[in-house]
Amino acid sequence: MWLKKYNMNFIESLAADFHQNASSALAIPMENYMKNNFPFLGIKTEKRRAILKSQWQNHREEIKSNYRTIAWELFSKKEREFHYCGIEILMKEIKKNYDITDIQLIEKLLTTQSWWDSVDTIAKYLVGGYLQCYPNETLTVIERFSNSKNMWLNRTAIIFQLSYKDKTNFDLLKAECEKHKESKEFFIQKAIGWALRDYSRYNPNGVINYVTSTNLKPLSQREALRNSM
Repeated sequence: MWLKKYNMNFIESLAADFHQNASSALAIPMENYMKNNFPFLGIKTEKRRAILKSQWQNHREEIKSNYRTIAWELFSKKEREFHYCGIEILMKEIKKNYDITDIQLIEKLLTTQSWWDSVDTIAKYLVGGYLQCYPNETLTVIERFSNSKNMWLNRTAIIFQLSYKDKTNFDLLKAECEKHKESKEFFIQKAIGWALRDYSRYNPNGVINYVTSTNLKPLSQREALRNSM
């Protein structure tokens, strides 16, 4: 099980460092940019990563032994900066260490504190990486995500192959696009266009032929063909 108890010295030190560097003036525009879905401490990306790097060096063994739990605990905090750190830690530590049960944690992260900034990173790097490690799980996982009532899981099912490049399963991508092409959700329409545009770098004619032969929403169509115009 990915969740286990341990003394969270790293998280306590990181939180103290973050609060010491917080800026309410910077937090306001950050919160506005994210539609006020989350409170921010007001730490810019470069500064946040520098603090995380320093704390990571000081607590390297603790993190390596507990990174799944740490990622979840960071995601359970209110401020968005902690969520970003949780994702970055998990991405680095799990890269060559996936367990078949990790999809449970990954799905939990996708459906917790959900917005495009976290979901897109998790979908591309964590879901994408997991299914490259366990390709036989692809149809099971993506069907579950695609059939979910959770819009962010639907978006993940569409975009998880963004890191696959020329190894993209185009038939699966087209099937997901067909399944969700009538959606009125902005983030679904955008995801369809984004996934197709990304794959068009490797198969431009295939994407053009697909887009022109099916009835995508205008936003999806524009996004898909942006590089072909």
